[in-house]
Amino acid sequence: MCPYLANLGIGPELENSQGVLSKNWFSTNPFLLEVIFHNKMKKYECLTNDSSLASAIFVPFYAGLDISQYLWNPNISVRDSSGQDLLKWLTERPEWKRMWGRDHFFIAGRISWDFRRKTDESSDWGTKFRFLPESKNMTMLSVEASSWNNDYAIPYPTNFHPSTDGEVLEWQSNVRSQNRRYLFTFAGSPRPDLNESIRGVAIEQCRGSKACKFIDCDVTNGNKCDNPISVMRVFKSSVYCLQPPGDSYTRRSIFDSILAGCIPVFFHPGTAYAQYLWHLPKNGTKYSVYIPVRDMKVWKGNVEEILLGISKEKELALREEVIGLIPRIVYANPRSKFEIFGDAFDVAVDAFLERVENIRSLIREGKDPSVGFADGDDYKYTFSEWEKFE
Repeated sequence: MCPYLANLGIGPELENSQGVLSKNWFSTNPFLLEVIFHNKMKKYECLTNDSSLASAIFVPFYAGLDISQYLWNPNISVRDSSGQDLLKWLTERPEWKRMWGRDHFFIAGRISWDFRRKTDESSDWGTKFRFLPESKNMTMLSVEASSWNNDYAIPYPTNFHPSTDGEVLEWQSNVRSQNRRYLFTFAGSPRPDLNESIRGVAIEQCRGSKACKFIDCDVTNGNKCDNPISVMRVFKSSVYCLQPPGDSYTRRSIFDSILAGCIPVFFHPGTAYAQYLWHLPKNGTKYSVYIPVRDMKVWKGNVEEILLGISKEKELALREEVIGLIPRIVYANPRSKFEIFGDAFDVAVDAFLERVENIRSLIREGKDPSVGFADGDDYKYTFSEWEKFE
């Protein structure tokens, strides 16, 4: 991870981009979201030295980087120790006792499921940090949320970290004017161990179509997805970008495709619609194509035929909506701040502050703020919840 810590966590600057990229593109590791967010928080204009006046408390605990060291350690005590130490320290602070942690939030650069180990079996994955009673009172902002109400998904970091509004506008103009010679594209690698995944079908159909460009992310083939220039060159030349689930529901590629003005195509509501509630439109059909695949074994659809059936007028409207989302899904360079736009950091902080104010309103009304705060809601990850998008 050490090389990626350059430039306050956004990594080394990319040079000689062969005309594909613009200024302020970096080799950014998505697992460093915690560091990026923390460095942006240090520059936040509404910090106070008097925590009794604070609307909310940011906890700079690098949960994802911590557990990354121990995920394959069979000793669950080692995996859990840092989180337990943090909670012991936090709950003794006067700030905690004000709302018993419900005004506290932290960032995780890994998916939520890495922090929700349900058993104490060494073979079970992750840490149980989010199931500890004190942790339940905090809100976690992570690159992929769980079905519990105290988790919220925020965008994966992309490689673009503009310093000014002008750089955003210039990039939007760039992707708006692209000649898109591919109907659709897919960047990823097969998951042969995931028999129920639509990913294999997406790769098969892409490879079998002259209208599709496949970018192979298989490490044994050199992993072309590690090169932002290669990925953006293809995405900028594509009308649609397929976004099937992989090891988990979400992918950083969602935000790479938006950044390229490439309309994302989703196959499961958990990939975006149930996730990025603060950063993406509630109506998914405004910016994406939804091809629900409830059962991959019986699905007989043809992606190319479906995409060819979309009118040119609809395609242009979708792309314009996608391009309009760019400012709110990028993390501006931590050394700078937009004047006009709100970036992904601003959107997340404002939304959490609103969440805390809603909790305070409940308390003023004499209601119990714990009701529903950390409850599970598996229904939002089911297809039936999003049938209106079909």
